[in-house]
Amino acid sequence: MEPYVTPETISTKGQKWLEHIAPFNTHSMHLNRDKAALLVIDMQDFFLDPASPSFTCGGLAILPNLKRAIRAFRQAGRPVIYTRHVHHPDRLDAGIMEGWWEGMCLEGSPESEVHPEISPIRGEKVVFKHRYSAFYHTDLETVLRCLKIEDIVMTGIMTNMCCESTARDAYYRDYRVFFLADGTGSITEEMHLASLLNLAFGFSWVTSVDTIIAQLQDETSPNTESA
Repeated sequence: MEPYVTPETISTKGQKWLEHIAPFNTHSMHLNRDKAALLVIDMQDFFLDPASPSFTCGGLAILPNLKRAIRAFRQAGRPVIYTRHVHHPDRLDAGIMEGWWEGMCLEGSPESEVHPEISPIRGEKVVFKHRYSAFYHTDLETVLRCLKIEDIVMTGIMTNMCCESTARDAYYRDYRVFFLADGTGSITEEMHLASLLNLAFGFSWVTSVDTIIAQLQDETSPNTESA
């Protein structure tokens, strides 16, 4: 199957996706830099290796954009939080997921690591999760509350699985969610676009990496919502 997006086409595709969902993407927000964190979902080798049963082509396409976003948040002194989806080697925590997926990402395996181009640096939080949502039976919410985070910028894979599940759970907890159309990826364009549409309609403001970086660096802009 040909990838629906590549690093070379992500910019053009991202703009088209934003244009497509524009009638429903009406909850425009301005990032509150002092209350913002970047969440990098499951950018692990298990999902980024073309030989993996869970290969996500969209993940490779967004790598350059994620590198820029991570660098911008680090330079601004804002938290970058990673998640890793893993299961016990004996699959004690697999449950229904064991029969749902052909392969499983096992904790401690080389492929469970975050891609080396965007790996966490010393002091950055890594959340280990066993289900799609990064909030489900993890300490993510505790960390966010302690850091006094109000705005979450969502990146990573898969758009329609772990990213969407986490975005919905964040909204339920009254976080403002900024979901990056060109900073999240899936397996097919249909899946990716469907999630962008659903999330824009009810759970987040779908925007671009460039917009978030600009807002993060704009020291003169008020940290309030804008139309």
